[in-house]
Amino acid sequence: MRKIYTIGETVLDIIFKNQKPQKAIAGGSMLNTAVSLGRLKEPVYFITESGKDLSGKIIKDFLIENDVNTDYIYEYDHGNTTLALAFLDENNNAEYNFYKNYPSERFNITFPVMNKNDILLFGSFLAIDRGVRSKIVKFLLKAKEKGVIIVYDPNFRKPHLHELPSILPFIKENISFSDIVKGSDEDFQLIFNSCDTEELYNIIKCKNLIITGGAKDVKVKTEDFTKTYSVDKINIKSTIGAGDNFNSGILYSLSLYNIDKDNINSMDITTWDKIIKNSITFACHVCGSYDNYIDREFAEKKPGFSG
Repeated sequence: MRKIYTIGETVLDIIFKNQKPQKAIAGGSMLNTAVSLGRLKEPVYFITESGKDLSGKIIKDFLIENDVNTDYIYEYDHGNTTLALAFLDENNNAEYNFYKNYPSERFNITFPVMNKNDILLFGSFLAIDRGVRSKIVKFLLKAKEKGVIIVYDPNFRKPHLHELPSILPFIKENISFSDIVKGSDEDFQLIFNSCDTEELYNIIKCKNLIITGGAKDVKVKTEDFTKTYSVDKINIKSTIGAGDNFNSGILYSLSLYNIDKDNINSMDITTWDKIIKNSITFACHVCGSYDNYIDREFAEKKPGFSG
């Protein structure tokens, strides 16, 4: 059976609305994706690091409860699990403050050995973090050599904009490993000073590009076609997990429709229609709550996603 891996930060999200805390939940972009896939009973493994503190224990227990494999979590003694304070504005979009206390030794684990047609999602700050960069690149190289389908989401935050000149080469290298690059229009505007589909496709040089626009349209560009997908208006409580669960929809669909390394670049427009429909459905569902992942009742209806 093919496996799905996500690799990224572990954080404890504390969500504020109108200057009052609403909820504290396990977070981190790749964790959010993994939990949704676990609830869908997909064979998902989360690769991360966290402290041996109460926050870390709460998060690990939560992952186990949601059928996410935790064999590849590095739990460190010196330091603390990262805290993320998420402040929702009037449109329920989040602005973050992060509190990090990492040890000097990071990701001291044996990474999994992946097989052809396994699926790997990576991105966010961990993918450009100098503290673990060499280990991440080594892992990505092996994944590409093995014929793993690799999906990259830069999920680039404005607070890191001042670092862009030094980390842009990392982002470009990450793109070079990838079969699908998915990012928001805000991501691409910050990184490449453009969110024009054709211009970005020429800059990025990945055969499969997905550009999300929040409540606006989703755009897909491949070697064979360009298409825009509309997004229905919904009542939004929080957008924190929207992009992460769009990613859940992509990975779930790659598994559901038996997309492998040999046909990832030749998917027809009908298959892409199904993938994007699923991904939008996942993202919209999550926006209706303060949770960062699809709920279990929604996950139990997964046969309806076959499209």
